[in-house]
Amino acid sequence: MLTNDPKSRLSRLSLWVGVIGVGVGLVVGLFAGAKPLLPILALVAVAAVVFFFGRFEQAVLGLLLVRSSIDSFTSLQLPSVFGVALNGLTVLYVTFMLLTRQKVQTDGFWWCLVGWWLLQGLWVILLPLGGLGLDGSYLSDSIREWIRLFSWLMVYLLVMQLKDRVPPEKVVSTLLWSLAIPITVALMQMFVPSLLPGDLSLGGADNAASGPASEGSRIRGTMGHPNGFATYLLLSLGLTWWKLGESKRRWPWLLLLGLVAFFYVGTKALFSLMMLAVFVMVLLAPRLSIPSLLGGVLLFGLVIALFASTEFGQERLGSLGGTPLFNKDIDISRAILLSQGDNNSFNWRLSQWYLELNRWQQYPILGYGLGLSIPAAGNGFLPHNDYIRALVEGGIVGLVIFLTFIATQVMRLVWLIRNAPPGSKQRNLCMTLMAIFLALPTAMITENIWSHTMLFLYWHSLLAVAAWDWNEQPPLKQPARLPS
Repeated sequence: MLTNDPKSRLSRLSLWVGVIGVGVGLVVGLFAGAKPLLPILALVAVAAVVFFFGRFEQAVLGLLLVRSSIDSFTSLQLPSVFGVALNGLTVLYVTFMLLTRQKVQTDGFWWCLVGWWLLQGLWVILLPLGGLGLDGSYLSDSIREWIRLFSWLMVYLLVMQLKDRVPPEKVVSTLLWSLAIPITVALMQMFVPSLLPGDLSLGGADNAASGPASEGSRIRGTMGHPNGFATYLLLSLGLTWWKLGESKRRWPWLLLLGLVAFFYVGTKALFSLMMLAVFVMVLLAPRLSIPSLLGGVLLFGLVIALFASTEFGQERLGSLGGTPLFNKDIDISRAILLSQGDNNSFNWRLSQWYLELNRWQQYPILGYGLGLSIPAAGNGFLPHNDYIRALVEGGIVGLVIFLTFIATQVMRLVWLIRNAPPGSKQRNLCMTLMAIFLALPTAMITENIWSHTMLFLYWHSLLAVAAWDWNEQPPLKQPARLPS
């Protein structure tokens, strides 16, 4: 009978690591003559597995820490390698836990994620069977997207295994420490123009075909595109705001908040202003008070002022006057015609949406296939609207599943907020996460938020942490003091 004695657990761990090492050694011996690089990669893999099992908590936190620094290396396929390694290590660890009859930490929401991911697999199956708008020649692209979504489940499951082993605040702090390298690189980009090429060519699942050539003055940190950097900074902005409210020494968090807001403006993403407005409104709505209201207005006003103070920001705000949204003399048809030469990004989006919707009408029920909105459009660009993307890729059925997925996460956060002790750190974190998440569907109207893999990896890590038992008690009511 297996026991949970630490010595017994250590011996079992050593046994399994040894078995894995022997297996990898045999593979190395077989392939050493054919490809000399394979043994080196295999040895690195063995070292990674040994460290992962031997220092599990540090390994998981390290994976979360370095993820923000590799997006710009899409030419070397580092984000893809990271995703495959994350999935493989998680499956290996959970398999080891099951074989040794140890508890695997899960919750009901993770099983909801599993069901949603399995539903996405229906489009992968239907594609080679000829049931969608495209044929089986695009199967590899569809499988790649399915694996990308699978990594969100795995990071949730992996972080859940830290429950009762790592304080929840430590995981949140690790995500904030992941700002170090992206912000350092962004600072260099602001003062060294050569680090900002005029054509921010994008690659990988996060950034593929994001749109027309981007302006070279926009900072992107270690991300593939400034828009991805903006959503990552919004997440960091929310976590910093939460830390500010929970810490006794507030000045370091105030400095970090100002620094993140400064780089948030530096991305020069117009949709980021909408996200920030929604974030502030949702965050302040449940607890309207003079200090919180002034703080929220000050933060939003600072970002608007910084954005409007730059020449590029003034041009972006001024371009809104040439759109049907703010000019009654321009209808949608004329805006689409003007998009061919006026360099107005909003009019270009209208043209792209019109093209994608025309394609969708040919296969309205099940669409073209998972992750195939780019070949469906035929012009090499994503829709720049995640709702249209869900409609084109999955049809009406896919759009309903997509909206249900968003609503499920909102309901999950509502449940966590109601069940957390009033005034506790856990409840305040859940309220902050709600403000962040409700800002994302707003940005999805005009951007490719669904393609920001790193954002959703961190997001599902935070959802897992928010569901832990923080062992917090409601604050005791102070007895009323008698007047002197």
